[in-house]
Amino acid sequence: MHLFSGFQFRDWLLANDPALSRLRMGLRVTLTIVLSFLILLAIKALIAPLPTAAFGLGIVLSIEGGVAVRDKGSSRQLVTRLFGCVASLAVVGIAAGLEDRRLLSDLVFLLIIMLASAGRVFGPRGFAIGMFAFTSYFMGAYFRPSLAQLPYVAIGPVVSVLVGHVVRAVLLPDDWRRDLLRSLESVRGRISQILFKLATLAGSTEIGEADRQELRQLEERLKEVVLMAETFIPRPPGGVFDGAANPAAELAIQLFDAHLAAESAIVLSFQSPPPFALVHAVIEGDAGEFARYENIAEGIADRPQEETVRALLWLGEARQQLTQAIGEGQASGFSAIDDVKDTAKPQPIDFSFANPLLRSALQITLASAIAMSFGLLLSRERWFWAVLSSFLVFTNTNSRGDTAMKALSRSLGTVFGIAIGLGLATLISGEPEIAIPVGVVCIFLAFYFLQVSYATMTFFISIVLCLVYGMTGVLTLDLLRLRIGETMIGAAAGTAVAFVVFPTRTRGALDAALAHWFQALRELLGAIGEGKRGFELIALSQKIDACYRDVTVAARPLGSSWSMVTRPGQIRQTLAIFLSSTYWARILAKSHDAPAVDDDQKRLIAADLALIDDAAPRGSTCFFIKRKTSRTMGRHLPVSREGARVGLEMIGSALERLYPRADVLPFAPGEAIARSKQG
Repeated sequence: MHLFSGFQFRDWLLANDPALSRLRMGLRVTLTIVLSFLILLAIKALIAPLPTAAFGLGIVLSIEGGVAVRDKGSSRQLVTRLFGCVASLAVVGIAAGLEDRRLLSDLVFLLIIMLASAGRVFGPRGFAIGMFAFTSYFMGAYFRPSLAQLPYVAIGPVVSVLVGHVVRAVLLPDDWRRDLLRSLESVRGRISQILFKLATLAGSTEIGEADRQELRQLEERLKEVVLMAETFIPRPPGGVFDGAANPAAELAIQLFDAHLAAESAIVLSFQSPPPFALVHAVIEGDAGEFARYENIAEGIADRPQEETVRALLWLGEARQQLTQAIGEGQASGFSAIDDVKDTAKPQPIDFSFANPLLRSALQITLASAIAMSFGLLLSRERWFWAVLSSFLVFTNTNSRGDTAMKALSRSLGTVFGIAIGLGLATLISGEPEIAIPVGVVCIFLAFYFLQVSYATMTFFISIVLCLVYGMTGVLTLDLLRLRIGETMIGAAAGTAVAFVVFPTRTRGALDAALAHWFQALRELLGAIGEGKRGFELIALSQKIDACYRDVTVAARPLGSSWSMVTRPGQIRQTLAIFLSSTYWARILAKSHDAPAVDDDQKRLIAADLALIDDAAPRGSTCFFIKRKTSRTMGRHLPVSREGARVGLEMIGSALERLYPRADVLPFAPGEAIARSKQG
């Protein structure tokens, strides 16, 4: 029973955290903080009295080492950590030397913020070193160590850097083979979730809107883990495999096939729900039932039902191949797949304000200056919290809408975290044996959820701070109100600057994402017109898929409740059109295997390219067009036959819906071929 429960828990983890990457991040940060703190505590007790700044720097840099260091390979990570440690020691020394000159110290802080932000143009290493420098000056100015204490303060960064490297390289190392296996298991698990849902709908006359929405959500979750699994498969320079004899190429095809089969099963089930016996056979892997349905598929009079059956048979076969690949991976660790070294040449760096990273650096510096000014008016001792908020709300954002959403998330997370943290700290006041484990758990949860919700991370960190204040005897309502006020100042400063200085409009970011999507679709259609096929087409369709993901991220602020543009219905409808086109692009890439295209296909390609040429220049205008929602009942999609032709038709049909005309209605599958034959 315990073994079974353990497997269930592992399956639950993989279903919610593919490759266990979030679990590993949470454990890395938590373990680094705990080990660094214990080592510093031992040094303080046995060797030398360490100032509070050493512990503060050790904890903060433990976090940065786990979150900001993103280089590939442990040796590169170690180099980045060492550079970060040097930067940390340098800026702490500057902060200590300027302590008696507060105005100059504040101006130097702004200079370091500008340099740290601009360092992002140098890639992951520049980003990490910048974060080390910013947080170290922050802590140095906050704790104000004296020059005489600097040798002891330096022990904190050194210990955290070394411990962080040991944790990441030895205790919890990166391993693409292990992560690939776990992600494949997650793919299989999410396919099973889709099958279980289809089993509950089997035999229905029609699938309701709530069930459709649930299936779409399951497909989105499958897409997420498929994209993750693809990143773990080593690819040659250029990303395109030479042939199917390559084990990595075979696995990439199996993964692509499983995703496309699951998506097709969902799409076709919307038109004709599947028979329960077949869904059950796919779940159980019943080869005999497969064979029986393959024999009777041709004889099914109901064409939509036939296509649904074929899609499920395809999914059953793809799922079996995926299961076989997982079994081989468990047995051999994918030893047949060779690792590929990163041979990419560094790109030249643009040091002009045309580079969005440099524009962002100026925004961050101005926002920090505003936050510093108003934060000082509120408190001469705690104004650093305002600067910290204004700095962090610009991290990993690509538009002013994104920045505003992150500022709101940080503010809400802080308010609710302090409310809960105040209650916890009051309940366990004077009981560190309880408060410390609770704090450790909250630190883990904060960084476990970091990739999912910034507000949740801020919520748990705020609880930890309340517990720390409680254990150190400085917890007061005035202090907590001050923290909320400083956080609000920083969030407001960041949002204001994002909207005024070099503003990147949400629609501007969406226009750029759409331009990439349209260009990727052009490339796929052009490659088919040139007679290309195989892995090259699949790689191009995967590029379209990645571009669609960028479109969804860029469009997210448009549907948010705080936004002045609140049209979530239209946003969802338009995203559904791009999702449909992306799906049919994958069908097209898989189905096209002819060395040349016929005249009908050439006409369809030309028609699709004309629609792209018409829609692409309009950018995000399509997201603000009211369109009628129509359900194409009774239309079967013959994926099993002429998939390439149907893919071209359906891409054209979807693109027409972006800008519908009153006199031209979207046509059903089959009508495009008839129209093309009529000239």
